[in-house]
Amino acid sequence: MKRLLFLLLVSSSVCAQRPHAVLGSVGISDVRWTKGFWAERFAVCRDSMLPHLWRIYTDKDISHAFENFRIAAGLDTGSHAGPPFHDGDFYKLLEGMAAMYAVTHDRRLDSLMDYAIAVIAKSQRADGYIHTPVVIEERNGKHVSAEDQLNFEKYNVGHLMTAACAHFRATGKKTLLAVAIRAADHLMAVYQHSSPQSARDAICPSHYMGLVELYRVTNNPAYLQLAKNLIDIRGHVGNGTDDNQDRVPFRSQHVAMGHAVRANYLYAGVADVVAETGDDSLRHCLDAIWEDVTQRKMYITGGCGALYDGVSPDGVSYDPAAIQEVHQAYGRDYQLPNTTAHSETCANIGNILWNWRMLLMSGDSRYADVLEQALYNSVLSGVSLDGDRYFYTNPLRASRAFPYTLRWSGGREEYISLSNCCPPNLARTIAEVADYAYCVNEKGVYVTLYGGNVLKTKELELDEATNYPWDGKVVLTVKKAPAAAFGIFLRIPGWCTGARVTVNGKAADVVLTAGKYAALSHVWKAGDVIVLNMPMPAVLIQANPLVEETKGQVAVRRGPVVYCLESPDLKVGQSMFTVAIPATIKLEPRPMSIGNSRFMALEGMAKLLPAGNGKLYQEVTAAPAKSTPVRLIPYYAWANRGSSDMTVWMDLLRE
Repeated sequence: MKRLLFLLLVSSSVCAQRPHAVLGSVGISDVRWTKGFWAERFAVCRDSMLPHLWRIYTDKDISHAFENFRIAAGLDTGSHAGPPFHDGDFYKLLEGMAAMYAVTHDRRLDSLMDYAIAVIAKSQRADGYIHTPVVIEERNGKHVSAEDQLNFEKYNVGHLMTAACAHFRATGKKTLLAVAIRAADHLMAVYQHSSPQSARDAICPSHYMGLVELYRVTNNPAYLQLAKNLIDIRGHVGNGTDDNQDRVPFRSQHVAMGHAVRANYLYAGVADVVAETGDDSLRHCLDAIWEDVTQRKMYITGGCGALYDGVSPDGVSYDPAAIQEVHQAYGRDYQLPNTTAHSETCANIGNILWNWRMLLMSGDSRYADVLEQALYNSVLSGVSLDGDRYFYTNPLRASRAFPYTLRWSGGREEYISLSNCCPPNLARTIAEVADYAYCVNEKGVYVTLYGGNVLKTKELELDEATNYPWDGKVVLTVKKAPAAAFGIFLRIPGWCTGARVTVNGKAADVVLTAGKYAALSHVWKAGDVIVLNMPMPAVLIQANPLVEETKGQVAVRRGPVVYCLESPDLKVGQSMFTVAIPATIKLEPRPMSIGNSRFMALEGMAKLLPAGNGKLYQEVTAAPAKSTPVRLIPYYAWANRGSSDMTVWMDLLRE
């Protein structure tokens, strides 16, 4: 009976609950945003992000991403141009287009995907190998080494696999899936003996997630086995690095290290394998690493990877030979600089991918809390409000007076020529964000990411109305339900206290605990109404005192949204460095718009400290702090009004 109920709540077998996971996902087209925050972001993705990226990637005068496939396919002549992971960038764009098509059924999207897939298929070698830098060189009569350790081949193929699975689920077509299957079969041939050196090829291992996803679509156990084998042999290689998380075996890793994108993709892929195999030794490592990240190495925005460059281990070994360079990487415990924060958008998306899988595996809503924290803050900050300019890094403070130029500074860009990996990753994330709205299992449906939407599966229809994250009221109306009793589980975010729930106007007899799902089990019928109210005051947050960069400072959060102070909201002559937040400040939400984007700003009375004289050190003056009005905006909305200064952390004034 429970299995039957589960089948009634999902739309297809490919989204079914995995054998060692507590929760399953709904289908790719089961949720449609209707009104409010995510409907607006989805529309920006549809109308701006995807068209913009398609134009960029198919214009060879700007980007060779698609032109490389055309040359590899023999449809044009020339050389490869751009970074070696350009193939993967284009696959991510295709995945975003497929997810968008699943909801909109836009024929133009379908036609564009068909066109691109035909070229991609023609660029694939007969043995299944596909990587345009190598194939183009071969076409030009040059011999190059395939399976290059550092050339992003497997990263690209991993994104091919996930894009192919999304395309198949959205369209029912197997054109891109056939390319991915041939590529996966080639990988199996290469990795047949699973040598340690082969594992060294797994730079930025998106192919772990890709192989497991391909297994879920095709039911070919060889793909799952290959993913498992690749994890098993990680670290059993003489020249492994902390930057690539393969200096020691994965089962000996209990802290996050190295390149944050590679790390989070690895952890997400391992979580996929655990959901299929139930491997407790892998699960224990993931649990320990998650604690390390969330309690010692993650920004308040959910951002990951504090360091542009660094060394690992740092302060642990006195053997110079043991010290290794890391880049775009996790730092030491509590090492969380603000102005020089790296916090790459792709790493933060990786944080979402990892926590989503941990949520499905465990049913523990603390993972949804982290997912939401990253999504609303350090992920959305990566794209402009109008959807055509992007950040690679996401610092928590920016100053035009900063004395040196950071590698990735310079504001938002339409095309990040050195590395444009983040924009298509953002596009697919926002196109697919409805996937995170609900989970299901044999007990019922779990409402996870709030937003105005309609959920429609085989036997269940729910209408959700809310102005979240600006308002904590959520109204769920049952439009259609199975005859049997089942649960509707409401996520009470970890930041929320004092939540209240009514069913058909009467207070529900249910325990409401922050950071948990609240269970409402009934024989539901059309017309039933659930109302969840979550108080959403603005609160001041302080960091652990071991975070040196934020000592004596506070950040402001309201609901899941982190706020910042940006210079366009200061009076002429004021500096963000002199604004202090009183511990007793009353911050009130006020509607505000930048362009066509609407949000809640926060306004209150702060204090203005005396300005310094510019010297390295100076005496403290006894001049009193003056009152000044202050406006804070959501962190994700900064840098949309021209060049500006910004800070998330501000001086705390205890009166």
